[in-house]
Amino acid sequence: MLYLTLKSLHVLAVMLFLGNIITGVFWKRHADRSGNLGVRAQVLAGIIRSDQLFTLPTVAVIIVTGVLNALMVHLPILRTPWIGAGLALFLLAGLVFALKVGPLQKKLLANAEAGLSGNWDQAAYDALSRDWLRWGWVATALPVVVVFLMVFKPAF
Repeated sequence: MLYLTLKSLHVLAVMLFLGNIITGVFWKRHADRSGNLGVRAQVLAGIIRSDQLFTLPTVAVIIVTGVLNALMVHLPILRTPWIGAGLALFLLAGLVFALKVGPLQKKLLANAEAGLSGNWDQAAYDALSRDWLRWGWVATALPVVVVFLMVFKPAF
């Protein structure tokens, strides 16, 4: 019963994690298309806040429940190729988010907020947006690959 409860929490956390990061891209693009700096600033602040409320806590739940489930069924975590690879890719995604995506989001928000007071730099915003989207896809694609590893459990 505990195993299935942890597994259910694990799957729910993955759904919330991926759903949050994917919808962030949708809302930012939607805000950008509006052309309204206030909307852009509000959406960027919302994305940053939703990462704090949903993305980061679900990362902890995903890791803890995944490791506990592996231990409960006596899988050697680092010697089970699909688990080791999954953890490595998840860690890489976290590094991409921490080193690239998160800071870019803050710079985008600062740019939009500066624009509200008359210091708008459209070219800088567009360049930051391209970088954010590029690194965001990397940070999103890696956990999607992890989902496939967890489902298919390849032997390598």
